[in-house]
Amino acid sequence: MRSGKLTKTGWITATSAIAVLILFACNLLKNHGPVSSAQLSTAQGSSGGIAHKTWTQYGGSADQSKYVELKEITKKNVNQLQVAWDYPTKDNQSYRFNPIVIDNVMYVLAKNNSLVALDVTSGKEIWIHANLNTASKRGLNYWESKDRKDRRLVFCVNNTLQEIDASTGKSILTFGNNGSVNLREDLGRDPATIFRATSSSPGHIFEDLIILGSSPGEGWFSAPGHLRAYNVITGKLAWVFHTIPHPGEFGYETWPKDAYKYVGGVNTWGEITVDEKRGIAYFPIGSPTYDYYGGDREGAGLFGNSLVALDARTGKRLWHFQTVHHDLWDFDVAAAPQLVTVRHDGKKVDAVAIATKQGFLFAFDRVTGESLWPIEERPVPVSEMPGEKSSPTQPFPTVLPAFSRQTITVADINPLMPQAEQEQWKKRITEAKSGLFYPLSDKYETITMPGANGGAIYGNTAANPVKGIVYVANMDKPSVYKLKKEEPPELRVPMSAEDTVRAAAVYLQNCMVCHGANKVGAAGPSLININTRVSFENFQTVVNLGKANMPSFLHIGDQSVIDLYKYLSNAQGRQGGRQAGFQQSGAATMPDGPVVASGGAPLPQAAQAAGFGRGPNNRTYPDGVVPPTVRYVDGSSTGYGLGYPYLLGPPWSSIVAYDLNTGKIKWNRPIGTDNKYGDGKQTGLPSGIQGKGMIVTSTGIVFATCLDGGIYAFDEDNGDLLWSTRLERVPEGIPAMYENNGQQYLVVCATGAVVDRSKYDADVPRRYMVFALPKKKK
Repeated sequence: MRSGKLTKTGWITATSAIAVLILFACNLLKNHGPVSSAQLSTAQGSSGGIAHKTWTQYGGSADQSKYVELKEITKKNVNQLQVAWDYPTKDNQSYRFNPIVIDNVMYVLAKNNSLVALDVTSGKEIWIHANLNTASKRGLNYWESKDRKDRRLVFCVNNTLQEIDASTGKSILTFGNNGSVNLREDLGRDPATIFRATSSSPGHIFEDLIILGSSPGEGWFSAPGHLRAYNVITGKLAWVFHTIPHPGEFGYETWPKDAYKYVGGVNTWGEITVDEKRGIAYFPIGSPTYDYYGGDREGAGLFGNSLVALDARTGKRLWHFQTVHHDLWDFDVAAAPQLVTVRHDGKKVDAVAIATKQGFLFAFDRVTGESLWPIEERPVPVSEMPGEKSSPTQPFPTVLPAFSRQTITVADINPLMPQAEQEQWKKRITEAKSGLFYPLSDKYETITMPGANGGAIYGNTAANPVKGIVYVANMDKPSVYKLKKEEPPELRVPMSAEDTVRAAAVYLQNCMVCHGANKVGAAGPSLININTRVSFENFQTVVNLGKANMPSFLHIGDQSVIDLYKYLSNAQGRQGGRQAGFQQSGAATMPDGPVVASGGAPLPQAAQAAGFGRGPNNRTYPDGVVPPTVRYVDGSSTGYGLGYPYLLGPPWSSIVAYDLNTGKIKWNRPIGTDNKYGDGKQTGLPSGIQGKGMIVTSTGIVFATCLDGGIYAFDEDNGDLLWSTRLERVPEGIPAMYENNGQQYLVVCATGAVVDRSKYDADVPRRYMVFALPKKKK
């Protein structure tokens, strides 16, 4: 889309704008009844119609600002914060769980994936629902009836949607089919061919609906990432929005005619934002599959890599903006859209801003979708890969500056790395192609900056909605790619040296802590010669969904799972073996404490089916579709090209504050200290804010967590560091903040890696840590 022009790949249509205005007018007239105390996040207040005084939802409030209007913790006393109480998880799990607080109860995931209700002042256990082994590690949703007699916790587990009574901790079996909704259904494809349909993020409650995205995977023939809403009481499907349009739907012509039958992804795996006053839901939508080669998906590919605004009640599209056309770089849009009120051209404008992996921030009128500042379609290099037709242009903001570095030259090489490595990189960079939107090739390396895990992803945005300030947690992290021809995933073929390196890296990052450096077992069982005990189908099921004490690893791609299975089978793996998967002796282990239930609702037979997704129904193209003669995949030895975190010099992670009243960056500060090259200075660190989060207070403080184990408090006005503390374990996920009996609390999920590497993992407890100011003496 060109500045000021309405097109199908960029802006809204005129009729859509009119529909939005009509929707808004109708909502103003609608009487929604009284607001209960647990629904204060939607009550009228000074913050653009929302009083941010509770943390009853994932991300704190519907607008996902992570903003709180609580007054006790200020710039002057924040340095007095101390641990008020903590709650050990008593397991070896790493959670990225954002606690929610309802009245005087906090809900957390702990004790080997058990849902635990805690007293918010003491951490005392109220009830435990044990063994929710594949529940989303990031958080859950809360809904209550207007009379507050019906209170429900809503979450995804094992490709189903389920509910638990927030008061008793027991499954609500009147919901869905005996307590669950099969998420493999309602996607327009045979459910038996869909392996992953669950949502790794909680979704969002709006009125009596639970609105969901999904994490279907990133391989060929993954499931489509259609957006869905279900009735909270019955579990009945309320609406579906096809992110890969079906015939007759808007955007259908931006794909091959049968793409809706076989293309996957185009999903919201990050955070959903809702303007509850207007009834508009904003979805950050990811890439189509396969991510790095689009020979079977010619066209711009709406609604891939887009910000999409839908009527939250009906799922009707109101407007959209596509941040990347025909994505070839895994530039998912995943960070929460931020709702702010700004002064623009002398007028008060309710805006929405979206931060992207490629380091851009785009800002729009949240009602009409009109950009606050011009956005230009600029020419970009065109792919020379066989069968590939990349987009000749991509959108660039003209006023809002980028928050991430977007180029790599010899001058950008990290001066702190050994000289020999610097010389090697000078040669590689000189011979490679680099620059934003440079297509990948099998003839040479392509260095993309930011890379697949750079820029901003989920959890990496926050805002002061009153002042119009948006905060972006940025990662300057490149990807180094080189495509290779896809080979059939035949598990009996011995691994190449390159595949072995790739699989070893996956094992080191994800498996070694539980299964040991030699794969002989530690906290988990031995994985040596896994093919003699576990079929590949069951191996992939357990890796992706988890089982018993093992968490899910949804982020590991299909090809990496294949490589890992072969690696653990000494490169002589065979399909077949026992079909039992990872066997567990006896019944599920019960944690200590007030256990009221275990395992969630019973799964219907259809939901229990393996749904592995490698059969002919969804591993081949539909009749009438001419597939590419050759397909290409990422050939980098580390997967996603992410094996070179120190290629660039510091800073590697930072917090960037945008003033959207002016369109300028207000301040930019590194966050975190790197042990390898940081020398005790705030240089940031690679992946420093990946899977972390922020909180913004009305008293002018920006809290942020970091991979170095730190909690940091920055001055909202200038980015100066007001306070920091270093935890024994890395804090994970989005922190939370709440008030109880007049005291303000900060909660972090400190369940990540041990910060001091000289300590044994078993000697450092994983826990939720609750900070507060010292209690005043009476």
